Amino acid sequence: MGFSQDNLKGFVLALSSSAFIGASFIIKKKGLRRAAAASGVRAGVGGFSYLLEPLWWLGMITMIVGEVANFVAYAFAPAVLVTPLGALSIIVSAVLAHFILNEKLHQLGILGCVMCIAGSIVIVIHAPQERPITSVQEIWSMAIQPAFLLYVGSVVVLVFIMIVHFAPQCGHSNVLVFTGICSFMGSLSVMSVKAVGTALKLTFEGNNQLLYPETWFFVLIVATCVITQMNYLNKALDTFNTAVVSPIYYVMFTSLTILASVIMFKVRILARKLTLCYCIYIITLYIFAGAFFILIGLHRKNANVASSC
Repeated sequence: MGFSQDNLKGFVLALSSSAFIGASFIIKKKGLRRAAAASGVRAGVGGFSYLLEPLWWLGMITMIVGEVANFVAYAFAPAVLVTPLGALSIIVSAVLAHFILNEKLHQLGILGCVMCIAGSIVIVIHAPQERPITSVQEIWSMAIQPAFLLYVGSVVVLVFIMIVHFAPQCGHSNVLVFTGICSFMGSLSVMSVKAVGTALKLTFEGNNQLLYPETWFFVLIVATCVITQMNYLNKALDTFNTAVVSPIYYVMFTSLTILASVIMFKVRILARKLTLCYCIYIITLYIFAGAFFILIGLHRKNANVASSC
């Protein structure tokens, strides 16, 4: 374990990514509101008028910049380092929502932000090292392991059931439906992004990976997953409070991504580093508790406002 130069590059890119992505939630939310006011049809009920709204496209561009930075970060650092740093995007979106969208945070929400920062710092300090990958075919061999194929199959089945059955019935009353679809698909997109990013990195180093069909298959998976994620993330943002969507999406997405990464890349902690194992476990709980406090703090604040009306 150690904080190598590659991990440092991944850290800086992930940090920049979180800032852009957190801000993009707010800009897109403003665009969705403006589009709904102009057309009368919200994205949450199937409207697509936001595609004609410049502010929404500004939010999309901001998110794309963040995702590109995130994409490159996965080429340098392990997913178990890059993904948890997404907690910082929750803080950015929660703070901006407080001032711009008037979605107020309670004291618990502020405590949650502090806990997210603390957890992220410790994860950065104890970032794991991945074994070197020499070709995209090596990643492909990991992706077709029985354990990971079982995970992929389970995700596809669950997402299909959620889209066909749960989304029409309770998608607009239960935030877990839309965010769940985004999170499950996101865990697959991260694994594919890791593969594509590594392929590009090796190609720029002189080892051309674009000749292999596996590279383009991973590109197709990334495109499919990202399109699905964006569609249901727009529905979630349009239907529910931004400060509710962000922490729930983060916790589910991070949990599933770490699980997928452990299965696919076999990220293990040696017995002689058992103390570090406990440390990472505690800090992971710290980050998730921080995200939970942001959510609870928001609800408590809204409840107080409602009772005073």
